[in-house]
Amino acid sequence: MDYNINFPNLNIYLEHVGKNIMIGNFSIAYYGITIAIGMIAGILIAGWMARRTGQNPDTYFDLALVAIVCALIGARIYYVVFRWDYYRNDLLRILNVREGGLAIYGGVIAAVITVFVFARVKKLSFGKLCDTAGIGLVLGQVIGRWGNFFNREVFGGYSDGLFAMQLPLSSVRSSDLTDELLANTVVVDGIKYIQVHPTFLYESFWNLCLLFVRIWFTKRKAFDGEVFLLYLFGYGIGRFWIESIRTDQLLLPGIGYPVSMAVAALCVAVSFVWIVVWHIRCRRREL
Repeated sequence: MDYNINFPNLNIYLEHVGKNIMIGNFSIAYYGITIAIGMIAGILIAGWMARRTGQNPDTYFDLALVAIVCALIGARIYYVVFRWDYYRNDLLRILNVREGGLAIYGGVIAAVITVFVFARVKKLSFGKLCDTAGIGLVLGQVIGRWGNFFNREVFGGYSDGLFAMQLPLSSVRSSDLTDELLANTVVVDGIKYIQVHPTFLYESFWNLCLLFVRIWFTKRKAFDGEVFLLYLFGYGIGRFWIESIRTDQLLLPGIGYPVSMAVAALCVAVSFVWIVVWHIRCRRREL
């Protein structure tokens, strides 16, 4: 396998970008390391936001112990359900997450359910928990998406734009290739590359922007839960476009429409309506 990753229009050429690190005889995937760093950073920033808003940071450390596990399980189940044809004949492959296969919307759904139960048990505000923990979620996404970089996955169709990324044809899954990519391969130093949209990079940058907006908006919100709804709205808009150019889309059975585009559109619509309704209620209370 060839390990180079190039961004030719930025004049960036990275050699020997491995997928794992060896510690003795034990292999640790960079994908897992990146996800772990994202989780730790998410927990820390949620604790920071809790202190900033007069809450107990320990609440979010306790929540993280449960929510992270549930989110990972949810993300994996969501992915496997919509890629069942790939896993049905080798069920043990479901347990192998080293090669990727976590769907963020599955993780978000599982995390929200976990937060709801946690709020009920601890008798805390569900909306406030979502607002604060959601800051950690989006930072985790910013960092975690780079796990896809090491795995050579989550990329879009052919591109010759500024951020176009070249991946050796031998380093990507055949299921992620399209006729367009194969028709536009380039050969550099005897190595055949596909040239793609780095959609993982687009999403990481989009989430970074959302992170700053949400931190700024936290003390300006009209009601608990609004910051999290703003995340669903903003992330949904970005994800809808980014998903539309990806080559590894999970599809709805029967109709073949990308699942994440449908979920993104639903999140945008529901969060927008919810925010508008709550603002109307808040104004009525003030009258």
